[in-house]
Amino acid sequence: MMSDMIRFLPCVLIAASSLAGQAPNVNTSRLDIASVVVVRLKNQTDMLAGLQEAIAREKIKNAVIMSGFGSVTKYHVHVVGNTTFPPKDVFSKESGPYDLLTVSGLVMNGRLHCHITLASTQRVTGGHLETGTSVFTFAVINIGVLKDGADLTRADDWKW
Repeated sequence: MMSDMIRFLPCVLIAASSLAGQAPNVNTSRLDIASVVVVRLKNQTDMLAGLQEAIAREKIKNAVIMSGFGSVTKYHVHVVGNTTFPPKDVFSKESGPYDLLTVSGLVMNGRLHCHITLASTQRVTGGHLETGTSVFTFAVINIGVLKDGADLTRADDWKW
């Protein structure tokens, strides 16, 4: 049995009643988690491709990426590179040993929006996960699958 804290995960998400018109400054929805899928990726697996394969295999429509950890030998991410609209993405990639500290994001109608945080002995970095992030030892990502009826359509829509 899931604890109430996990079963009712409060998130800043888009309520179906708020989809029309202008977005409020703060919009929240309380959505039930139906199950948790634990995804384990092995050495040399592309992290983004592996997560996309898991989402397809498990037929996940809407979900919250709750946590993740592991290590990578190289990464490819993008971050926002300006403070005026439209946002401009700045891409970075690097090889080397990195611990995977966090994995977060959403699955919205089957589409993955995932962020990672990495640490080396020199620095901490991260951003929006891109193809080309390669698992070293392993990566474990915990996905809270939302019950049917959850609507995350505009959760990552910067124009709303």
